[in-house]
Amino acid sequence: MCGRSSLTKNEKELEQRFGATFYSDELLRYNPLPNYNVAPTHFHPVITEEDTAHLQLYRWGLVPFWAKDAKIGSKMINARLESIEEKPVFSKLLQAHRCIVPFDGFYEWKLYPDKHREPYRITVHDGEIFSVAGLWSKWKDPDGQTLKTFTVITQAANRLMKDIHDRMPAILTQEAERLWTDPDLSAKDALQLLVPFPAEEMQAYRVSDRINKVANNDAGLIEKFSNVDKPGNIQGTLF
Repeated sequence: MCGRSSLTKNEKELEQRFGATFYSDELLRYNPLPNYNVAPTHFHPVITEEDTAHLQLYRWGLVPFWAKDAKIGSKMINARLESIEEKPVFSKLLQAHRCIVPFDGFYEWKLYPDKHREPYRITVHDGEIFSVAGLWSKWKDPDGQTLKTFTVITQAANRLMKDIHDRMPAILTQEAERLWTDPDLSAKDALQLLVPFPAEEMQAYRVSDRINKVANNDAGLIEKFSNVDKPGNIQGTLF
């Protein structure tokens, strides 16, 4: 499961990285930047196959067009790669409604033998912006207002992630980003792009338990954390 991430870069860095711009009204909504604790129901930048020239704000948590209530989105924050083709809600979107979701890190909780959990932040290369494969949908409420939402595709963990969790988001290479948002690419070919990102190009480190609360959102959340000096605490290690 991928349920917490970060995007700490400003709009200019995002625009430069993806060769896309924000619509002015979207940029006003996407304020303030950065977001150290991105969570489901947050509005977050995406780039869709319909408009690869712009970063737009969609809400995290997919609400299918047929849904009676937007609350279903809280249960559809992820789409498992292994079952995408089996579930109609995802298989139809795979062909026509693909998007890329920018992050510069994501969080996962490692479970230790004594049953306690510790949060880790996972980044790519040196903390640069990367993108995750996603699917998006458009939903209208009873008043006719449109809500655009997305879900993040997850897959089996690579070698680095296996020590923390058995799942990870489907991170795309920059070449795969271009193909994933190509409307002419078939669903079958699109799925071939979703291979585990190389473990040697990722890093993971322990962060503060403050990340557990969505209300916390500051630069301290992405700093390396150690509790080895606290009485009674034993710091788990990745390596």
